[in-house]
Amino acid sequence: MAEPHPEPHDVAVAIIPARGGSKGLPGKNLMRLGGVSLVGRAVAAARAARSVGTIIVTTDDEEIARVARAAGAEVVDRPADLAGDAATSESALLHALDERYAHAGDAPPVTLFIQATSPFIDPSDLDAAVARVASHEADSVFAAVESHAFLWRAAGDGAVFGANHDAAVRRRRQDREPEFRETGAFTAMRTAGFRAARHRFFGRIAPQLVPALHGVDIDTAADLVVAKALVELIDRPAAAIDVDAVVTDFDGVHTDDTAWVDTDGRELVRVSRSDGQGVARLRAAEVPVLVLSAEENPVVAARAAKLRVEVLQGVRDKGPVLAEWAAARGIPLERIAYLGNDVGDLPALALVGWPVAVADAVPAVREAARVVLEARGGAGAVRELAELVLAARPGAPAQNPSPRTEHEGALA
Repeated sequence: MAEPHPEPHDVAVAIIPARGGSKGLPGKNLMRLGGVSLVGRAVAAARAARSVGTIIVTTDDEEIARVARAAGAEVVDRPADLAGDAATSESALLHALDERYAHAGDAPPVTLFIQATSPFIDPSDLDAAVARVASHEADSVFAAVESHAFLWRAAGDGAVFGANHDAAVRRRRQDREPEFRETGAFTAMRTAGFRAARHRFFGRIAPQLVPALHGVDIDTAADLVVAKALVELIDRPAAAIDVDAVVTDFDGVHTDDTAWVDTDGRELVRVSRSDGQGVARLRAAEVPVLVLSAEENPVVAARAAKLRVEVLQGVRDKGPVLAEWAAARGIPLERIAYLGNDVGDLPALALVGWPVAVADAVPAVREAARVVLEARGGAGAVRELAELVLAARPGAPAQNPSPRTEHEGALA
């Protein structure tokens, strides 16, 4: 009797090697791009692929393991002899398969090797590669971009010669067959064939073409600069933010970062009624909200009291204070959205799963953010974040069709 076809999510196991040591770019697997660690981005891509069931991160590093589990992956502890500079990716993959599956036949038919240092993986490309292996079109399918580049090779005497072309015949691009540059982002392999060959390239090998902008692999500081320049262009705007709590700065978030000062030195700030409505909707959905501010002026506490949310002010180092607040309430930092606008917010942004910036945030905050809002501080940014959070909670009250944008004054 023919074997039943596996369900889409049972077709492939995704394995992401992410060791702690890296001499070229120390700690690179935990570096954040678009507000998400590189290993977290790899796990997210695998989770979004329909064909992937189990996701495994194989690592020798405790922090990478913690981040991987928080992102939704299983973790296989990689022994030291498979985590050195000389160890191959294949050795880590084979070890992970052996550790995860008691019998070779228990593993899914396709093994998907995903590289954490390739930050722009489209889940649809993963599914396409897996499908080509599962349908027996190929045994090994690797991520690639087309290349029509003229390559030159050193001749040994200081001169060079054409490696893939005749230097005397410069044919037009359209007259040359394309070559394929391996990006390293992923390789889909028939599991049984990979176990037998013990190498990712075996049998019938085929490229899976991906967009050229997705071909970035972060191995050096220069690669990281390129990726940072591309991230806002490539990452899609978030349609929803699934978190358990919302924490915001005050000045420049609830306000436009300006203040009126009267002759007695009292400060008045302008805040958005729309933001107030957003906070009210979060409260109705039982989402904890905290205002965390460096400002000592009583205006902060007054506004928090009006909104009926917790407030901690006069806080100079927001990271430890936020971590303590979250731990006291049993809320994982990965399940918190933090909204900021200036450099004082960077320690908090670096801790949470969803670092968010207002539209007019300083460049360093925009770079650290996973989401940059369309609204400016004091002009609906908190409401915009609230709606994104509520969009991930089906039981939340329906969104008002026309959010109010009037402002009100708060007096210290």
